[in-house]
Amino acid sequence: MAQKKQSYREAINEIEEILASIENDELDVDELAQKVKKVTQLLNQCKEKLYKTQHEVENALKEMESE
Repeated sequence: MAQKKQSYREAINEIEEILASIENDELDVDELAQKVKKVTQLLNQCKEKLYKTQHEVENALKEMESE
């Protein structure tokens, strides 16, 4: 079952929560492995959104220049 993608802000908030739990030693080794995998997925999702936004902004600027 595909997981619903979070908004950029939701993903960043979840990353921050996971990092806080890691820093506070709240996770055992198994949980740590799962959380590291989740953070990697969230970071990739955020990176994808940033690249997409950058591309959209660049296209909008090009359109404005050509008008």
